[in-house]
Amino acid sequence: MNNFLQALEEQRWDDHRYYHHSRINQSLHLLSAICFVISYGLLFVDPAMAAILAWGVSMTSRQAGHFFFEPRGYDELNQVTDAFKEEVKVGYNIRRKIVLLAVWAAIPLLLWASPSVFNLIAPATSFSGYLHDVGIGWLALGVAGLFVRVGQLWIQQSLATGLVWMTKILTDPFHDIKLYHRAPLLLLRGEWVETTRHVRPD
Repeated sequence: MNNFLQALEEQRWDDHRYYHHSRINQSLHLLSAICFVISYGLLFVDPAMAAILAWGVSMTSRQAGHFFFEPRGYDELNQVTDAFKEEVKVGYNIRRKIVLLAVWAAIPLLLWASPSVFNLIAPATSFSGYLHDVGIGWLALGVAGLFVRVGQLWIQQSLATGLVWMTKILTDPFHDIKLYHRAPLLLLRGEWVETTRHVRPD
């Protein structure tokens, strides 16, 4: 158990120091985390709506922070190149994220073009039914995305690495709220980029 928790903290620390320099990105992660926590609660009431909130708000704000606001050049603080960070990233690097997001965007288009998904499901007869099907599709994509990456990590490294990563992903919303709750205030004070990286955050 101690090894598992140490590996979890190591993955969290690498993710923070390599991919969350921008205070805008941190603030968007805070918004994302809050919405993810709400969507966790919605899972027990309305799974489709939970997935729509998680993908439509949480994931879009989170990934916008990475794609548009996070520096992609040489990382002076950590003394590593962006290519190195992308190569060693345990989870979804930019290339894998693009594939995942392409599938995410394709699901509503597929359901609009073929409401029955080629006779695999009962076709929606209303817009609310269409939204429900999109939500269920996105929920299935989220679950599949988790298990596919765990399987890849199992093959490439070890099952333990994959399970640690999955635990990190599922608990990230709570950890991000703890880590980035001050980011909007720091941003309003004019601090655009975090500059202290020599110690682990508490």
